[in-house]
Amino acid sequence: MTNYQNAKELSNLSLGRTTEYCSEYNPNLLQGVPRSLNRNDLSLTAAHLPFVGEDVWYGYELSWLNAKGKPVVAVAEFRFLCTSPNIIESKSFKLYLNSFNQSKFSTIEEVEQLLSKDLSLVAGAQAQVMLFHVESCPALAIKHSDKSIICIDEADVTIDGYQYQADLLSQAQKAGSGKIITQQLVSHLLKSNCLITNQPDWASVYISYKGKVLNHDVLLKYLISFRQHNEFHEQCVERIFCDLKKHCQLEQLTVFARYTRRGGLDINPFRSMHLHSAPEARTLRQ
Repeated sequence: MTNYQNAKELSNLSLGRTTEYCSEYNPNLLQGVPRSLNRNDLSLTAAHLPFVGEDVWYGYELSWLNAKGKPVVAVAEFRFLCTSPNIIESKSFKLYLNSFNQSKFSTIEEVEQLLSKDLSLVAGAQAQVMLFHVESCPALAIKHSDKSIICIDEADVTIDGYQYQADLLSQAQKAGSGKIITQQLVSHLLKSNCLITNQPDWASVYISYKGKVLNHDVLLKYLISFRQHNEFHEQCVERIFCDLKKHCQLEQLTVFARYTRRGGLDINPFRSMHLHSAPEARTLRQ
């Protein structure tokens, strides 16, 4: 699994290497990773993706100087379509954002436009960028408990394996249950590891589906099997989506993971059969 880990496209990344921080604007710090790497592993082609969606990032450590040299700080929202050829490598993204620290810009709109231009170039498709005042970012308001979403984490299951097991989902639909339902589930127990550095990545994963009833115990075991799995955030979510689609024959499916932030950035991949945009609002962990 993840036989693309040693792909030549990953060999020149700054991720996992000692690097110096640059505090003067430098768009050349950004690096992209082809989405095709893990999609080839999942037998997906750009022309026939089984989902639509986007990757939503939030940046909490963005600052620059105004024309008079006074620092400005902002919270940034970045949106990349899942059809873009490349994902943005997260360490290069962090280094790039830090390069704004000692650079002067006249307006917030100038910074917004520059971010959009640079990120679009590396992603290979238009990136949407919005900057917010640090005291007013509606998209990051804490989400109140939604009683329609079932948390599956309280299932009393025995776990004896922490390596990715897609075949667990072959038992995910309850025997004898032909009833079609719509259900929203969440688990806060998703953990995987960075493909390059092996650093842990933590997430809450939301799964909405229409189809035969899923066995929550089996689904939880499957999600926990990612605990020692090495892949980027976006790749894990696409793998979960494809596994559920393959093994459970669902009529509708949406998978949305909200990862905790690292290095001032969080990544929130969203994949769906029918919905294009990720929901806003966050939980306490984000």
